[in-house]
Amino acid sequence: MTKKLDPFTRENISQSLLAAADEMFYTWGRTSQSTIIYEVLDYACGLTDAEGHLIGQANGATMFLGAITFSAKAVLEKFGKENLKPGDMFLTNDPYTGSGTHLCDVAAVLPIFYEGELVMFAVNKGHWNEIGGTNLGSWATDTKEIFQEGLILPDIRIYDGGVFNESVKDIIAANCRTPEMTLGDLYAQTAALKTAESRILEIFDKYGRDNVIESLEYILDNGRKLALLELQKMPKGTFYAEDILDTNSNNVEDIPIKVKVTITDDTFELDYTGTGDAVFAPINCSYYGALSGARIVYQALVSPHTAANDGFYSPIKVIAPENCLFNAKKPYPVSCDWEPIQILTDVVLKAMAPAMPERVAAGHFLSIVGTIIGGIDDKTGSPFVLSEPQAGGWGAGYNKDGENGLVAICDGETYVIPVEVCEFRYPLRVEQFAFNPVSGAGEYRGGKGLIRDYRVLNSNAELTTMASRYKYPPWGFAGGKDGSPNAVTLFKADGSSAETRATWSHEPMVEGDLVRFITGGGGGYGDPLKRPVESVLRDIRDEMITIEEARQDYGVVIDEESGELDEEATRLARQ
Repeated sequence: MTKKLDPFTRENISQSLLAAADEMFYTWGRTSQSTIIYEVLDYACGLTDAEGHLIGQANGATMFLGAITFSAKAVLEKFGKENLKPGDMFLTNDPYTGSGTHLCDVAAVLPIFYEGELVMFAVNKGHWNEIGGTNLGSWATDTKEIFQEGLILPDIRIYDGGVFNESVKDIIAANCRTPEMTLGDLYAQTAALKTAESRILEIFDKYGRDNVIESLEYILDNGRKLALLELQKMPKGTFYAEDILDTNSNNVEDIPIKVKVTITDDTFELDYTGTGDAVFAPINCSYYGALSGARIVYQALVSPHTAANDGFYSPIKVIAPENCLFNAKKPYPVSCDWEPIQILTDVVLKAMAPAMPERVAAGHFLSIVGTIIGGIDDKTGSPFVLSEPQAGGWGAGYNKDGENGLVAICDGETYVIPVEVCEFRYPLRVEQFAFNPVSGAGEYRGGKGLIRDYRVLNSNAELTTMASRYKYPPWGFAGGKDGSPNAVTLFKADGSSAETRATWSHEPMVEGDLVRFITGGGGGYGDPLKRPVESVLRDIRDEMITIEEARQDYGVVIDEESGELDEEATRLARQ
């Protein structure tokens, strides 16, 4: 690459490109109709070069780190550059051709032309609240093939030379239960792409075609150099770990998860040979989903603060045998693919923890504990669908307690729906939103999960939810104790039952029923008896642990009569 630009101009161009991706992100969030977009931020926006190589990305959900690249490349592979023209725009949610996740996650791809030449792509991808399928909210926990999970959009033109495809719009509207909301999200999504296109063309006008193209090449080249510099600092060799995926979807239990991590000066290889086969339950992911998960854990381990681009990700290699859980082929279902993507990242962290104890924390609650509560609203006669993740406890690290009430690793910068918004938008009441006090004890304790209760205020509703880490809690590290599991309990209004499961599939509910989501606490780090007494006392005061837990787990004894620390009993308990 011939360097012509001074570094200041090149940096201005690079930052202007990233600003365009950010503006696309905020435009979509501010104009969307779905709470899962404008409140949860379950979407991502990014830019690629003309070959589909990621240049920069703005993320809510980290699970979309691979989607921008692969969605653009899927359009190129299907249509070829010669068949793209100004004003075209494409939709895809096909997990097996590049979109990478489940059918609710729809990617929109806009080729950008400057003076007749294809120069870049703007791409965004986010969760549509409804796209058909067997149940309200579209993702399901009991499907056996992809065709039950909603409408498949296999890289189709939604705009053809600037002309909106009304037939595609009609097909989408006819196949979802909330057409107004779904189409509103589509319009917001495509408008956001147009915003990015305008900014990109302004950058080309300001700096010139050759200078911007050189800057694109520089971003990728510099990303590769940064990756190699960071890899040189990492421990070299091969590292192993195993785990179990325990969602109990369609009565499939305890799928073995295995990874071999090999790190050299120029390669970060994840080999999942030995992992269980794909199953006829919606807990598979496609190979593209596995690549996205690999990017998440690679970024976390190698250099968390480096900007996302394909140059930086170039050392990654993923081996997932054909039709294993992480390389499912059509028609295997992928509706709850966040569960396999989460655990394929977490098992890598587990493998690397002994070699990188100052960078890797203990295990976290792992599961998104995906939540759908939907029904037909008594007042309006229209369907309502609450769809959101739950937050939980993260593992402790070598110098810190785990984070409390934080979304899981593949959700990244997303959020739960605020109580006020939930109660305004849906016939539900949130009756409890509190910490789950049980987490892994350690010199640094695991973060606390959450307890969230929803009371149904409607004559009808249905519950769909899935959680892993139901039987096997988050792993403790360096002498720390394991955390606590996830669970979902349904209490019937008439008091006839209170049943706890990991997975509920469109379970009928009636007015007065209550569902309780309990997310797990993270694993502890280090010997609990080494936790400073003052930290234990603070935890008691903050109601993070009980007096009995302080005695049992930390050897800190509180006198029953005075309520004060019994120093002698504590000294003896800690010997």
